[in-house]
Amino acid sequence: MKSEIPHDQGVRIQKVLAQAGIGSRRACEHLIDKGRVSVNGKRVSEQGLRINPEVDVIHVDGERVPTKADTVVLAFNKPKGVLTTMDDEQGRPCVGDYVRDRKIRVFHVGRLDADTEGLLLLTNDGELTNRLIHPKYSVDKTYIATVKEISGQEVQALVSGVELDDGPAAASKARVLSRTKGAAMVELVIHEGRNRIVRRMFEAVGAPVTALVRTRIGPITLGQQRPGAIREITGAQLRSLYTAAGL
Repeated sequence: MKSEIPHDQGVRIQKVLAQAGIGSRRACEHLIDKGRVSVNGKRVSEQGLRINPEVDVIHVDGERVPTKADTVVLAFNKPKGVLTTMDDEQGRPCVGDYVRDRKIRVFHVGRLDADTEGLLLLTNDGELTNRLIHPKYSVDKTYIATVKEISGQEVQALVSGVELDDGPAAASKARVLSRTKGAAMVELVIHEGRNRIVRRMFEAVGAPVTALVRTRIGPITLGQQRPGAIREITGAQLRSLYTAAGL
């Protein structure tokens, strides 16, 4: 295990689980009895096990349970024209303007260019940030792009892979959601986060983007959240996000 907690120190695991929103202490004790709880990769069989919630890694049914007291994850619907930075020397609208009054300092997870709208996660967990950004952890990012026109062959090319200035890129999924006169909406799922990669991929197949929105990161969706709004990710959604990031 990661921490060595003396018998009379630490916090009882059922209390930690209850505080993390898993259920009542009695319900958490039942999970332990069923062998559904693990700490640092080892199944828990002792009801009174004391742990360090700031250090130890807990899973219930294989799903990570975040237990650090000060962990914050926010979902922000970034409006068009807002810069993905926490401060701007020129006084332009930026992400930091929307979280300036919060007591806990957070940072953006990756970037959206100024012209791209949609889901941007903010957190104070550096390890989670790294996992969500790095392509080797294969966390899906879903976008909806509006283009003037695109053929089925060009959509397939997005999945097969295109060559960009900084190397090849390929979507894990791409499909046309709708077509109207002079416009098509295309859903694209990628794992990477290179600068303006989605726009550059569409340009590479000859279908420049006229509007772009990110709608999902892993299990977190934008839903009906209005532009400029922020919501805190907690409970089952937070656990699913950590699990998707391999934590």
